[in-house]
Amino acid sequence: MTGRLLGIARHDRPRGPMETIDAAIVTPSLGIHGDHRGAVKPGGKGRRQVTVIARAAWDAAMADLGLAQPLDWWVRRANLLVDGIDLPREAGARLLFAGGVVLEITGECDPCRRMDEIAPGLQDALVPDWRGGITARVLAGGELAIGDEVRIGTS
Repeated sequence: MTGRLLGIARHDRPRGPMETIDAAIVTPSLGIHGDHRGAVKPGGKGRRQVTVIARAAWDAAMADLGLAQPLDWWVRRANLLVDGIDLPREAGARLLFAGGVVLEITGECDPCRRMDEIAPGLQDALVPDWRGGITARVLAGGELAIGDEVRIGTS
């Protein structure tokens, strides 16, 4: 099964504004260039270099909130929005992108109370079925661009 990369976002500092971009360079040492979370700290393992959310999961959370106008996906503060695939829920699974980027899933991206600062109830709406997305480390770098194909794989 293949899906598509629908969105790329980054923020240059904690609590900084999210910037949506059309393409990004990704490396194992820096994650998504320009995103403050991507750099692997000395002695660190980079378990949370990149965060990914699925379109269907975001849409389900928005339906639960019942807002008159759904929120933009990037308010979740995730780096990547994908569509057409179900994100694996096990550490070690991999996402393979057309530009050569390989991400290894390290765990669930648990929604924090900050989500309720964005919209009351958003944290709870992101809890079921890993709707908050996944965290990942970069195994292979390359370029990501909106519209790239993405698939689940082993290498």
